[in-house]
Amino acid sequence: MLYCKEDVITKQPVSQLQEAFFSIPWGHHIYIMQRAKDIDEALYYIRKTHEEGWSRNVLLNMMSTDLYKREGKAISNFSRTLPELQSDLAQQMTRDPYIFDLMCLTEPFHEKELETALTSNVSRMLMEMGKGFAFMGRQVPLTVGEDTLYTDLLFYNTELHCYVVVELKTGKFKPEYIGQLSAYVSAVDHLKRKSSDNPTVGLLICRSRNETMVQWTLENIEKPIGVSSYDVAKVLPDEIQSALPTIEEIEAGLERYINEQTDE
Repeated sequence: MLYCKEDVITKQPVSQLQEAFFSIPWGHHIYIMQRAKDIDEALYYIRKTHEEGWSRNVLLNMMSTDLYKREGKAISNFSRTLPELQSDLAQQMTRDPYIFDLMCLTEPFHEKELETALTSNVSRMLMEMGKGFAFMGRQVPLTVGEDTLYTDLLFYNTELHCYVVVELKTGKFKPEYIGQLSAYVSAVDHLKRKSSDNPTVGLLICRSRNETMVQWTLENIEKPIGVSSYDVAKVLPDEIQSALPTIEEIEAGLERYINEQTDE
């Protein structure tokens, strides 16, 4: 059985596990038991559900997109450019790949179309970005002397207490993208960062990447930057989803069927 008592107890303190385990509804546990590959994955989703207050639909979405395997997987220079505590948090906030819902787009598409598709449903975009992200704007102007730079997406992360500049590229990673993003991060540090804020973090999200090329490019970059890829999730439109039975309706139907068989 997935929830094996001995395995669970050896993975983390009993009191911590009990708090998380008993704080989430039974329906969440059913999803986790049905879908988790092992006890480590199960405990991960129990903890995340407890910490972030996921509904069953959000939990199902996160499990179906394998968040357990994606979280913290960006290639970055955080360990060299940030203090240890912030470095660990910054790495953990990343995902690779990011799974974007782009039902309204047909590939190939351009960066501006990708920005529009993501920001047209901010709540879904923030759910994929992760905990603590607040959306500050798209194509945010940063005036540097006589020039004006425009960030693709600007966030503030309340867990890291810092701005996060996100650049989107619909093609393969190129080294010059890092120089561009580094300039944006520096501009945000100078123009928007308050004395109480931690250093601004940059996140480049490309369609694909050469991991060795990314690692070599980041070696001499002094601004904290992470590089991830993205994938496209084609989900059902809301009008189709609304026509599908909910888990409550399925459970009620099964109960009626069992009662009918018992009466016979």
